Amino acid sequence: MSATDHRVEVHPRLLDAVGEEIASGRLAPGTVVTLEGLVAAHGVSRSAAREAVRVLESMGMIASRRRVGLTVRPREEWHVFDPLLIRWRLESGDRSEQLVSLSELRRGFEPVAAALAAERADPEQCRALAVAASDMVTTGRRQDLEAYLAADQAFHRTLLEASGNEMMRALVPLVDAVLEGRTHHALMPSDPNPEAIELHDRVASAVRRGDPVAADAAMRAIIDETAAALRDSAGGERSRRLPTRGVSRNR
Repeated sequence: MSATDHRVEVHPRLLDAVGEEIASGRLAPGTVVTLEGLVAAHGVSRSAAREAVRVLESMGMIASRRRVGLTVRPREEWHVFDPLLIRWRLESGDRSEQLVSLSELRRGFEPVAAALAAERADPEQCRALAVAASDMVTTGRRQDLEAYLAADQAFHRTLLEASGNEMMRALVPLVDAVLEGRTHHALMPSDPNPEAIELHDRVASAVRRGDPVAADAAMRAIIDETAAALRDSAGGERSRRLPTRGVSRNR
């Protein structure tokens, strides 16, 4: 293996390790690290460490200053839409809160995208929505969550593309991250909610009929259902993290 091949192999591992440490708070804002420290801690070359640092700098997570080192920047300065950062935050302890935040954001654009799709979708996109909704029914009944996830992602990807709005189309990775994170972090029921599946079919039907009002309403209902389920999961995670109180001595 050449030196270049080795650097390409080690860079994602190092980037994920440092990115997750920052996203989880183990490396808190204001913490200063050095390139030499990263090399020693992770057993990588300086070139690989520099490459990882450049990516983290571009994401607003680290600031590099001469004679100071690498300083972890405040969360407010992070590029929160970056798919890598979303994935790292989902790996940390506040994954439910992150998913709730993303779901609330979806409420601001996916119903609009559905309404636009009802006005702009071409026949092929209408067919793709119908197929994805049908696949969700089939895979949901089989409780095949990976196949269900693929169909769900295909549905929302097609919808955003069918909106005809390039800014909404650029948000596909964000929606993919919400759906993938919910499935891969055990926040998705093993038996998908039939009501949620039915709502996807309603969106597909409204788009096919050219009914933007119905498409908007059905998509809003989908996101509300997801957000409610995630809020319940977030509450459960917070409860599990609270210290267990002993039995009162007065009893």
